[in-house]
Amino acid sequence: MTGEQRLDLRGKRVLVMGLGTRSGGLGVTRWLVEQGAQVTVTDLRSAEELQPSLEALRDLPVRFVLGEHRREDFEEAEIVVRNPAVPRESPWLALARAAGARIEMEMTLFFRVCPAPIIGVTGTKGKTTTATLCATILRQWKPETVLAGNLGRSAFEVLPAIGRDTPVVLELSSWQLEGLDEQRMSPHIAVLTTISPDHLDRYPSFEAYVDAKRAIARHQRPGDWFVVNRDDPVVWSCRDTGVGRVIAFGQDDGVSEGAFRRGDRLVWRFAGHEEELLHRREIPLAGDHAVSDALAAMAAALLRGATLEHARAGLRGAQPVPHRLELVAHIDGVEFVNDTAATAPVAVLAALETFRGRPIVLIGGGAAKGVSLRELAQAVAGRVRAVVLLDGTATPEYHAALEQVGVRVFGPYRSMEEAVHQAACLAEPGGIVLLSPGCASFGLFRDEFHRGEAFRAAVRHLASRRGAER
Repeated sequence: MTGEQRLDLRGKRVLVMGLGTRSGGLGVTRWLVEQGAQVTVTDLRSAEELQPSLEALRDLPVRFVLGEHRREDFEEAEIVVRNPAVPRESPWLALARAAGARIEMEMTLFFRVCPAPIIGVTGTKGKTTTATLCATILRQWKPETVLAGNLGRSAFEVLPAIGRDTPVVLELSSWQLEGLDEQRMSPHIAVLTTISPDHLDRYPSFEAYVDAKRAIARHQRPGDWFVVNRDDPVVWSCRDTGVGRVIAFGQDDGVSEGAFRRGDRLVWRFAGHEEELLHRREIPLAGDHAVSDALAAMAAALLRGATLEHARAGLRGAQPVPHRLELVAHIDGVEFVNDTAATAPVAVLAALETFRGRPIVLIGGGAAKGVSLRELAQAVAGRVRAVVLLDGTATPEYHAALEQVGVRVFGPYRSMEEAVHQAACLAEPGGIVLLSPGCASFGLFRDEFHRGEAFRAAVRHLASRRGAER
């Protein structure tokens, strides 16, 4: 469900719960002020912690309540806009609902006012790369294509540039989908990449997490599309979630409609026609999982209106996504790779598979997400020279599990610079130092992107130090 709706927010008392340090809270706060709302922002973090965000809003008539939440703010609000990091079961939200407030999120408000059909992409792994590749293809057709959502860019920042025909691609997290589900909203084209255990600190069970992902298609209408990974049994079991027409992607069965891999070739079969798009080697992205992401992206882009030539050009010109198997530097014959976005075990396994056969020193560990790391430790054994651990609530369990299966373990370290230095000492020429944590980042870092930035900085410092020693 998408479509422009008139929202009269003039004079409405709107409480933004959770400003955050990325652009989502900033974008929606700025937009609410522009609509004439009386905006209060409340966040449990201090003004010092939120300083960059506060600086970006300093010229706006916004009231801030920081370091605490106040009962009266929730009781007096007509609309509460919750940050995705705020659990939907929050007692503060329950208080607001009891007082008659409507609960929204940045994404639900955007869905209400976006004038163009939306492509939404979700999954445990692959959603950022898929969304980025989809936008890359669509820009071959319409350069004004918008890419936003759960990747550091507020959808409201680009809203003024969106017309009725503008392709809009959004990466959607399970938390954003919770809000859309509550408002009975789904994108015109929904893409579901993979599902594996994740965020079990926020969900009571894996089944509940799957149900949150399933919401991306639950409220589709006739004429909508659901692009589904046929190679992932959990994803494929979600194909009948709504009434959207199912388009598959994955290994070719020679019959189904969709985007498929046949050997080393990518093909598109639709409406009785089949055409080969390109060879695997023409996609300049590492790993077999990149092929799956490319298939999903091209299916969504072609359904939106791009041509096969647009898909070929977009995939041939694809660039690695920052923080995802991002090569940061070569130092003394060792590659330093930033895969900080690998916050779930399945993503770590994909990264290790990408570099199969090469000596790897893995940097991992961090904050717990309710997912056991014992199976990951078993999979790591035999694939790496050593594991260097960052401190965090998940790290003790990971450390013990790695030692139990005979992996050499170093740390935990309280700084990225210490971890990178230790990993560099363990690496050998022709090898990889791979930051692929398998855990959340909170504690040592603001978020996974801050963790990736710290890795880049530590590698640059190492490179300059090694250069100075020569």
